[in-house]
Amino acid sequence: MLPSVIFLSPPPLSLGRPRYSARDLTCPARLRPPPAGFVLLRSAAGAPFDFQAAVSWLIGILDGTSSAAADVDGAWVAVRAGVIAPVLQVAVWACMVMSVMLVVEAVYNSVISLGVKAIGWRPEWRFKWKPLDSADEEKGTAHFPMVLVQIPMYNELEVYKLSIAAACELQWPKDRIVIQVLDDSTDPFIKNLVELECEHWVNKGVNIKYATRTSRKGFKAGALKKGMECDYAWQSEYIAIFDADFQPEPDFLLQTVPFLLHNPEVALVQARWSFVNDTTSLLTRVQKMFYDYHFKVEQEAGSATFAFFSFNGTAGVWRTGAIRDAGGWKDRTTVEDMDLAVRATLKGWKFVYVGDVRVKSELPSTYKAYCRQQFRWSSGGANLFRKMAKDVLFAKDISLVKKFYMLYSFFFVRRVVAPTAACILYNVIIPISVTIPELYLPVWGVAYIPMVLTVVTAIRHPKNLHILPFWILFESVMTLHRMRAAMTGLLELEGFNQWIVTKKVGNDLEDTEVPLLQKTRKRLRDRVNLPEIGFSVFLFLCASYNLVFHGKTSYYLYMYLQGLAFLLLGFNFTGNCSCYQ
Repeated sequence: MLPSVIFLSPPPLSLGRPRYSARDLTCPARLRPPPAGFVLLRSAAGAPFDFQAAVSWLIGILDGTSSAAADVDGAWVAVRAGVIAPVLQVAVWACMVMSVMLVVEAVYNSVISLGVKAIGWRPEWRFKWKPLDSADEEKGTAHFPMVLVQIPMYNELEVYKLSIAAACELQWPKDRIVIQVLDDSTDPFIKNLVELECEHWVNKGVNIKYATRTSRKGFKAGALKKGMECDYAWQSEYIAIFDADFQPEPDFLLQTVPFLLHNPEVALVQARWSFVNDTTSLLTRVQKMFYDYHFKVEQEAGSATFAFFSFNGTAGVWRTGAIRDAGGWKDRTTVEDMDLAVRATLKGWKFVYVGDVRVKSELPSTYKAYCRQQFRWSSGGANLFRKMAKDVLFAKDISLVKKFYMLYSFFFVRRVVAPTAACILYNVIIPISVTIPELYLPVWGVAYIPMVLTVVTAIRHPKNLHILPFWILFESVMTLHRMRAAMTGLLELEGFNQWIVTKKVGNDLEDTEVPLLQKTRKRLRDRVNLPEIGFSVFLFLCASYNLVFHGKTSYYLYMYLQGLAFLLLGFNFTGNCSCYQ
């Protein structure tokens, strides 16, 4: 059998005196160890290779005394400086451009929002609002418009009673309101409970309808579209929509409907969300900061300037004619609410945001539930941008300025630029840069812009400054999911139209007589998030390298904290007494 040879690297050329003497060549027993760079095996089935020689070679590589080490190091430096660094430098400047776009957008919205707060601007300044006269025996209720309240739900065992009760207790003439429960539940036990709850309110004199479908085609959009096909829906002038976990105050319709009644150009009145579980855990606290910024800044700025913003899918009242004029509900994306809002705007309709009217709801209580919700919204928004960019560009009923605002600010910056720039720059480029000294990161891009964005976010949340560091780290993790979702929707990759209903807990559910479904035992892979754990290892390695070989940059403290955030969320730690939810 021929001896086998494993070459680790080519043997170095020697121009000096011979490595072996003539005596060595004539006496094989006195041969020295093989030259550094390769290991000889006596035979494939014979004695093992010379372990001492291999160790000596490895030590030479590590301490730099071996010529092979110099060759490897020189090759790495050449590849790093000639190939890797230029490619990453292009990515750095692309992220810098996107970061500038992002900070300009954030500052603009914040200035508008602060200006609105400073002058005490209210929607009543722009749109007429006059309270409706209470129904009496002389006038009757004919002057009250017909309102349909839709409550779409899907296996909502924990919260179905809350939403149905809140809708049935709305202050509106009983003969001028219809409550429609659109139950897409697949569990017959839950469907039976929901139907019994509807019958309970029917016996109390409430005009409530229980509607089901044979299939879940179109998900929520399909259910809402099916609900509008009923005869009583065609007779309704306005439609209020509440998800299963939303609990409107009794005067909700009295506060919102007058905007629609007295302003024929208004299609939608959107209320603000409040939360019943925002102090349950650190996870819900940082979520509240995210939603507060969305409502206080983005929604308020859009309403005050262009009378346009995205419908939040719930806690809003639509003009029935505007829904039909826009083409009705469509299930082509997972953001049917945003889809309808954009199409209605292109028809010339206007929206009103009333931040003083708040509707109680529930935040996702687990990390996985929140990730699924954010994936659905981010993927759907990017996919809608792909589908509607051309329609917005060639729309005839809106101004050129409004077109620019919708395409650039509303779609491109918020749906594509924001998650992409944040994820690539702070989660990929900065950690890798500690191993590539040729890479240039401008200070204004990695320090000043994040500082401005942090101030812009915190300026409307003075009561939550102590949570701000946790929010920054949490959002760093979420950018990974949002970027993946945005690219999935933009490129229509597998799963871009996937719909997973956010699981509710029902924090205010006090009825202990409702039996809970038997909990299934979770597998290990359902209890941990491997991508987050893997990314935490990557960040810890980069931080440790930067700590030992810090060179000109010192990002290790931030990367250690960032890696810790990934690790904790990788084990589903949400900031309460239990790590596993």
